[in-house]
Amino acid sequence: MQIARSSLLPLQFQSNAIMTAHTIAVLGAGPMGLAVAYQLARDGHHPVLFEADDRVGGMTAIFDFNGLDIERYYHFHCISDSAFLQMLDELGIADKMHWVETKMGYFYQGALHPWGNPVALLKFPGLSLIAKFRYGLHAFLSTKRKDWRPLDTLEATSWIKRWVGEEAFEVLWRKLFDYKFYDYAYGLSAAWIWSRIRRIGRSRYNLFREKLGYLEGGSNTLLQALKADIERHGGEIRLSSPVSRVVMEGGVVKGIQQGDQFHAFNKVISTVPLPYVSRLMPDLPLDILQTFQELKNIAVVCVIAKLKKSVTENFWLNTNDPEMDIPGLVEYTNLRPLANHIVYVPFYMPGEHPKFSEPDSAFLVKVRRYLCKINPALTDDDFIELRASRYRYAQPICEPGHLDRLPPVALPVKGLWVADTSYYYPEDRGISESIGFGRNVAKMATA
Repeated sequence: MQIARSSLLPLQFQSNAIMTAHTIAVLGAGPMGLAVAYQLARDGHHPVLFEADDRVGGMTAIFDFNGLDIERYYHFHCISDSAFLQMLDELGIADKMHWVETKMGYFYQGALHPWGNPVALLKFPGLSLIAKFRYGLHAFLSTKRKDWRPLDTLEATSWIKRWVGEEAFEVLWRKLFDYKFYDYAYGLSAAWIWSRIRRIGRSRYNLFREKLGYLEGGSNTLLQALKADIERHGGEIRLSSPVSRVVMEGGVVKGIQQGDQFHAFNKVISTVPLPYVSRLMPDLPLDILQTFQELKNIAVVCVIAKLKKSVTENFWLNTNDPEMDIPGLVEYTNLRPLANHIVYVPFYMPGEHPKFSEPDSAFLVKVRRYLCKINPALTDDDFIELRASRYRYAQPICEPGHLDRLPPVALPVKGLWVADTSYYYPEDRGISESIGFGRNVAKMATA
C-alpha cells in the first residue's frame, strides 16, 4: 500500500516543538481513551491524554442538572460486564457497585403492560399465541448463541422476521428499527442486533427476574478514579485541549498539532469517533481516508427530565404508539435511587435528518406530552426541569460484514493506532466493552 507523504514540518512547529518523543499521545478521554491511558501508565509508559471537552468521560461525562451531578446520557451495567468489574477491583472501588432487580414495561395500544418475562409475553395483547411463542423462542436462543459469525453477513430485520414472523415483527420490532435508525433500519447486521438481545438477556438471573447495576455517584465515580490513577502512575490528562492534526511524514508519526504548537510523539493512539479521523489525519492513504469518510453514524438528542414522582415502576419502557417518535425510554431512578425522579428520553436519528436541527424546545414539549400520556396522573407541577443534550456521533451504523470494512487498528503508518466503538463489533457500545478494547489497544501499541 502506498503511504501518503506529508510536507516537512512547518517552521513554527519546529521552533515550538515540545520534545516528548518517548511518550505516547492518546486522543479522546472517553472510556476507551481513559482505558488506553490507564493501561499505558500502569505498564510504565507516559501517556499524554488530549481531550477537547473540559471534562473526561465523552458520552459518560456528567453535567450539573440544577444541583444534581448526573450523566448526560444514561448508562447501566450488566452482570456480564467483566472488563468493567475487573477495573473496579483494580481501582479499589468495587464496593461502590450495587445490583438491583429491575423491571421492564411496554406501552402499547394506549396502555402500560409488563414486559420481559414469559408470563408478560403470554399476557401481552395484540399477538397470536404462535407469534408469542416464536418471539420468545428467538429471544431465548439468542441469549444461548455463542458464535456470531454465521450472523455477520445477514441483514437484521430479515433474520428477525424469519424467526418471529411478520406479526411479531410489526408489533414488537418495527418501531424500534424505524425510530432508532430511520433510513438505515433495513441494512443492519444481524450479528450486531443479536449482541444487543444477548446482553440484555444475560442480565437476567432467571427467566422472570432481571438484575442491573449502578455505581454510587454514577459513572463519575469510575471516571475520577481512572483520572487519578492515570496521574498517580505518571500520565497526563490535558482537558480543553483539542488536537487539530496528527502530523506524519514518510509513513511515520511525528506528533500532534494543537493550536499553533507542535508536540513531538513517536506514537499516537486515537479513540475519537471515526468520522473525525479524516480531518485529524488528512495525510493517511486515500483508500483509508475514504473508508473513514463513508462510515455512517446515528446522532441523538437525549432529553433528561427531573420529576417529583415516578412515571412507571420500570427501568426500561418500550413504546409503540403512533403519537410517539421514540422506541422507548429509561426511568433511571428505578435503578439508582436519587432525591428526585430522573427519566431519559432519547431521540435517535441520522445527523443529517432535519429533525436533528430542531430546537431543544421541540423535544422538551414532546417529552412532557409523552410522559403525561404514559402516566395521566402527572401534572405540570410534577415537572421540575427538563434538559436536552446532543451528540452527533452517538452510535456507529454496523452493516453486514462491518468489521471487514474497517482498516486495521494499527494503521499503515508507523506509530499510529486508530479505533472507536465501531471496532468491538458485534458488541454494542458500552463502558465495559470500551474498557476491555482500550486496554488491548494499549498492549498492542507497546508490544
